[in-house]
Order: sequence, then structure tokens, then C-alpha cells
Amino acid sequence: MMPLSSIVHYLRINERSGNLMKLEEPLMLKKDLDSSNTLFVPETLFETWTEQRTFPDHLSFGSKTAFCKIDTIPGKKEALLLSADLWNILGLPYEFPVHLFQKGKSLHIGPLIGIYTAGFTSDLLRPVGDRSLFFAKQVSASKHTGGYAFVFGSHLINWDSGTIKGYFHTKKGWQQAEVPMPNVIYERLPNRKTEQADITQEVLQKLKKDYFIPLFNPGFFDKWDLYEKLKDDQHAIPYLPETRTAPEVKDIRSMLNIYEHVYLKPARGSLGIGIQQIIKPQNDYYYYCRFRKDDENRLRKYKSLPQLLANQFPEGLLSQLLVQQGIHLIRKDHRPIDFRVHTNKNKYGNWEVSTIAAKIAGTGSLTTHLSYSGEVKTIPELAKEIDLQKEVFDNLQSAALTLSHIIERKTNGIVGEIGFDFGVDKSGKVWLFEANSKPGRAIFKHPHLQKEEARTRILPLEFALFLSEASILKKSAAVR
Repeated sequence: MMPLSSIVHYLRINERSGNLMKLEEPLMLKKDLDSSNTLFVPETLFETWTEQRTFPDHLSFGSKTAFCKIDTIPGKKEALLLSADLWNILGLPYEFPVHLFQKGKSLHIGPLIGIYTAGFTSDLLRPVGDRSLFFAKQVSASKHTGGYAFVFGSHLINWDSGTIKGYFHTKKGWQQAEVPMPNVIYERLPNRKTEQADITQEVLQKLKKDYFIPLFNPGFFDKWDLYEKLKDDQHAIPYLPETRTAPEVKDIRSMLNIYEHVYLKPARGSLGIGIQQIIKPQNDYYYYCRFRKDDENRLRKYKSLPQLLANQFPEGLLSQLLVQQGIHLIRKDHRPIDFRVHTNKNKYGNWEVSTIAAKIAGTGSLTTHLSYSGEVKTIPELAKEIDLQKEVFDNLQSAALTLSHIIERKTNGIVGEIGFDFGVDKSGKVWLFEANSKPGRAIFKHPHLQKEEARTRILPLEFALFLSEASILKKSAAVR
């Protein structure tokens, strides 16, 4: 916590509005049982309003607002005290560090961050099934950022009362509490099918339109749609391997003549599922197909490309696939290497690289996914085992930040995090294989990536704080 004497210096004026003030560091919010209708603040903050000869008279938490009086805390305590009646009216779940925003005569405490998902169970110990541990860590990261974070789904919303019975995670484990509509929503739906369901889209639209709640990371990226957007930007083009959608035999053959190997990928796939590699060396008569089936890596040889496609895709699914240029990647022990790079928006609304790790394909595997016997290495570990120049690390960071800005510009909605899969060829050139709006977290099982793992949990909450501030500005402007 900051020294009491420094609090006034942390009450900054927002540069975008000129009159939004905010405590830069959170203060502990506690319930006071001996008062009514009052928010008690540290003495130096109270003196700031005394000098201005004006005091706030409204207090908000999420979508709830109540009239309040302001007083100073007896004994110069370094905290915020809120009388029990206001505590109950506003729907605060428990004592916790919060930020304090002031816009005109209105104060906002929080932020209140809702993490929207699906797949809930009736088990309070594991309310989101196998993902409960991930969400517990995500919600618990709020102790580092200030403000409340909770997990909820469509079925937990009470539209009549404007509240949500959300899941919070504390030292006592998971608990439910009824809170107002949040300041911001972080979308973490588990799959495309759930995301595209009518009920999901109706709920998200209602939250945005009726409550003006900013929502970030909506939707999964479509590989082809994203490729089409990126190839129109001159700064993205150098990172893009040649890619064609719904390929015909002639398309695949022409690309094989150029690159000697290509990848066929489901246009809306993920986790490496359904990827097949076709290989046709120029000095070889046969076509080879590398793929995975029944948890085994397989390699088949064919006399012709039509025969290969007919056998590998008996249901004629080429219309649902992409064909992508093969890249001769850098390798370790003859196993190809690619790189996972995470980028996140931070508390200033700026992109930063939060993680870079190498993924090495399992023996005989065409992808580097851990479920296919892939292996994760930190960059320092990999540099000890192969000749990896620092320039490669710098180029990966530059590529990730450049593409993050471009994707943000060309994507509907607010993007707050991206997981990139990059390849680096033998000349050191960086290639984009895939970008994910909801990146997997398998790489963080590596023991030396725990600091990065924690950072990628904290950053979405920091960005939510940034969006909350922007939302308060927007709503205040709309009221005037």
C-alpha cells in the first residue's frame, strides 16, 4: 500500500477528459457497521475536496448507484470505509482492495469485472468443470490489480433486478454472490459452437446495448477471414505464407511445385486437429501425406495427388480447408520448431509481449502441439541447444506487436489479447502460422514460464481497469 501522505499525488487527472480523477493504487475497502449513508476516505483525499469546496455525492459500484456523504476516516487509516447500508444497496461481495474514480460529483469504486463463459456444473468445488482451476487463478489475480473479478454465464443473470449471481474465488474457495452488472466483460467462451449459439449472442448484445458495458475479446478468429484482412496491409504481408481457401487439385499441385510441401488445415480448426501435410519432393515420383489418427503419427505414400486426396478426404471436404505454403523451419534434432508469442493490452491500453516460448515437434509429428508429444522450451534453453541469434527473438517481438496493432484495427470489437504461432525459416525470416483470440495455455506447464503465466493472467484485469475508466468517461459524457 502507498504511504498515506502520498495519496493526494496518486489522485491524477485523466489526460483524455481533463476532469476524471483516479487513485492510481488500490485501497482496501472495508464495511463500517457504525455509520449510515457514508463513505469514509483518507484524510489527505478528504482535504483535496475541502480545498476544491465541493464533495462527491453519488457512489457507484458496477451498474448500481446510490447517494452518499463523504467523511474522513478517524485515526488517519489508510483505507476506504463504507457504511453497511450502502454496502448492501450497492451489492458489494466482500472486503477487498479497490480503485476509486471521480467524475464530477460521482465516485466509482471497483472496477467490477465479469468473465463471461459457459459450461457450468452444479459442483461448487468445480463450478466450471475442468476449467475451474484456470478461472480460479484468473479471478484471484485481481488481488494484484485491485477491483473484483467474477465468472458468470447467461443462466446467472437476473434481468429484472439488473444483477448477476457470479462466482468469486477467495481464500475459502469458490463462493457465489449477487452483484450489479459489471463495468467491463472479459469474454472466455470455450468454443465456437457456444459462441455462435443464439442465446449467447442475444445475451452479449443486451449487455452491450442496454448496459453499455465494454466487452473485450469477443469471438474466435476465422483463419481465412483474418488472412484476407491481413493481406491487405503492407506491414503484414511479409509475415504471411501463401494461403488459399477451398483449394482444388490444381491449386495444391501448383503450390507443391513451388514449395515441395504444403499443409491442409480446417478453416475453423484449432489445437492442430485435422491438419495434414502433403509432401512432393521434385526428385521423387511419389506423394506423401503426414497426418495423425487414433493418437498416432502416420505417413502414407501415394502414386498421384488425386489418389491421395480421395483417400485422405473421402467425404470431399476440400471446400472447408485451407492450403498453406510449407516452410522449411529451423530444427532441433531434425524436429521442426515454432514459437508461441502472447501479446496483451496493459493498464495503459498499449500492446506488450507477455510471453515467448519455443515449441518443438514430437518425433514424426507434423505439429508442435504438446498433445502430440511436442516439447516446450524457453528461449534461453533453446539458445543453449541450437544456434539461435538474438535477432530472432527481436524479430518475433516486432512481428507480434506489428500484427497485434493491425488485427486490432481490422477486427470488430475490442481485442485485448492474442496468441500467435510463428515459424522461423532457416534464413531467419518470421512467418505467421496462426493467431488466436483465446490462446491456449499449455505452454505454461513449463516450470520456467510461471512468471509469464502469472503476467498473462494479470494483464487482462489491468486492461479491464483501463476499459472501466474509459467507460466511466463515456457514460459521464452521455449524461451531460
